[in-house]
Amino acid sequence: MSALPAQVRIVEVGPRDGLQNEKAIVATAAKIELIDRLSATGLQSIEATSFVSPKWVPQLADAAEVFAGITRKPGVAYPVLVPNEQGYDRALEVGAREVAVFTAASEAFNRSNINASIDESIERFVPVLERARNDGVRVRGYVSTVLGCPYQGEVPLGDVVRVASRLHALGCYEVSLGDTIGVGTPAKARAMLRAVAAEVPMPALAIHFHDTYGQALANILACLEEGVTVVDSAVSGVGGCPYARGASGNVASEDVVYMLHGLGIRTGVDLNTLAETGRWLAGLLGRETGSKAGKALAAA
Repeated sequence: MSALPAQVRIVEVGPRDGLQNEKAIVATAAKIELIDRLSATGLQSIEATSFVSPKWVPQLADAAEVFAGITRKPGVAYPVLVPNEQGYDRALEVGAREVAVFTAASEAFNRSNINASIDESIERFVPVLERARNDGVRVRGYVSTVLGCPYQGEVPLGDVVRVASRLHALGCYEVSLGDTIGVGTPAKARAMLRAVAAEVPMPALAIHFHDTYGQALANILACLEEGVTVVDSAVSGVGGCPYARGASGNVASEDVVYMLHGLGIRTGVDLNTLAETGRWLAGLLGRETGSKAGKALAAA
């Protein structure tokens, strides 16, 4: 086993990637409270919302109100997702200083998701990257379907490498590699990360696993052994993918933090406070928490 990193940064995606897949609309005040609760846990990066058209993601139609309403804690980044210049303009109006752009490694997924090819999707946000560079706004990139696609099945590693490399070359300071439907296993996750890291520096890479087959923590550990130091996760395991049938939620932040702390890896996150936030969110959504660590801590 390779040496594990001493510290890992958790990128909390629950308020955006989690809530966008909820059938019921969560109240604006509750979204603000969620982010403020997460800010109190020690997390350094909390993806707050998405400035995608409300027509496509009605659950986050109140993006401007949410971002304007949160209490931004010094030292914490609050990135927001933007698909194009219109979204970027809306994000800047409320003071966002970090944005995220997204595409897929699968042509079939991109066509089904946003009715565009991979190249067309990238062309849509090239102006965002150019403007962000001039505005001093940081840009994070997402590449989805890196280990499988619900429409085309296997996704060639070469496609993943090509897309991730292009996002990094265009100016994304970090590229998150997402197993959108959760079909990856540790060996496949390791091979994918190695292939991308041969072209993109490891410090510029993050991993984003869904737990459809219960492999997310194992996949994360395999990637930690390769040197990755940034992990995306969602409090209480909320989320999934509205365009990927059968995909279950993101790996739960509480479970990731519990594992990392057990490995002696620093996160800066208070697990008990995070678990309490997860239980609060689960109650708000009317279901049990999706975090095993959260359940165990509550029962202790």
